[in-house]
Amino acid sequence: MTPMVSATIDTGALRHNLNVLREWAPRSRVMAVIKANAYGHGLVAVARALESADAFAVARVDEGLALRQAGVGTRTVLLEGVFDSGQLEASAAAGFELVVHTPEQIDLLRAAPTGATFKIWLKLDTGMNRLGFKGREFDAAHAALSALPAVQSPVNLFTHLSSADDPELPTTADQLSRFRAATVSLAGERSIANSAAMLSFAEAQADWVRPGLLLYGASPFAGSIGADYGLKPAMTLHSHVIAVKDLEVGERVGYGGNWTAQRPTRLAVAAVGYGDGYPRSLTSGSPVLVNGERAPLAGRVSMDMIGIDVSGLNISPRLGDPVTLWGEGLPVEEIAVWADTIPYELLCGISQRVAVALR
Repeated sequence: MTPMVSATIDTGALRHNLNVLREWAPRSRVMAVIKANAYGHGLVAVARALESADAFAVARVDEGLALRQAGVGTRTVLLEGVFDSGQLEASAAAGFELVVHTPEQIDLLRAAPTGATFKIWLKLDTGMNRLGFKGREFDAAHAALSALPAVQSPVNLFTHLSSADDPELPTTADQLSRFRAATVSLAGERSIANSAAMLSFAEAQADWVRPGLLLYGASPFAGSIGADYGLKPAMTLHSHVIAVKDLEVGERVGYGGNWTAQRPTRLAVAAVGYGDGYPRSLTSGSPVLVNGERAPLAGRVSMDMIGIDVSGLNISPRLGDPVTLWGEGLPVEEIAVWADTIPYELLCGISQRVAVALR
């Protein structure tokens, strides 16, 4: 049975992208970020495709445990760390590495079961003002962790950049300066660069880089696409035509009737909508591919369907013909602009009723 909406995940593209990123940061090891169900691509499937990554990064304990339950034993870092003794014990059993960013997490490590030891990444807040220690609190946290029997020595060092996707701003240079000043006398491995910083700030390529979006073939920068950096899209979102009809001049389409036929129009209806994660914010004129040809949306995206003006296509579509929403031939970055969002949100937002197939 053919699913109405499907996402094809190109595992070869994932491996290709990882190899490209190694060329961009040849002196760094790669901590592949596969949180949030690998940005919608499938946590376990992506981990298996990226088995040559030096480590994985996930946000939370349950994501890491899903990897272990699937037999994935690669080094795994919990970017948010742990928040209670149960999570700490589960992490010890699974061999997770922990990011520490609050005094309470240090207290948990003080009370760790005898014999449990952890690799720790101490997070310095260099200006993101989200997670991490600042100034003297950072120094005190480093000293406290270094003295704990549950912490493997040396403590590793970690920060996150808030604005690397806008290289013209002085923010990233300031954050890098703060990181250097706070850690210059400390041992331990360092991890700074996210996807954007990998490409735009060579000095952020420390012992480890943490690519996320780039692994999936999309660009973190406005006005560019992954192909500009030699990357391939890993996800292509597909649907099918389920109806074709002819409209007269003046007839309206969809909820609110906010699209009106200005000429005799051939309209195709495809089985995809915001119930699948295709955003309602997309406006009339947003592009899709029908049988590989570009055609514009006509009317509002509804929960299960979209209307497409196919009047200008070389071959009029028929029921069952393929519709591509983003991916091969239609960059997700372009669709994000039409939706007034970022490609991260589109990729992460596909719903549970989208069938995922590996290639």
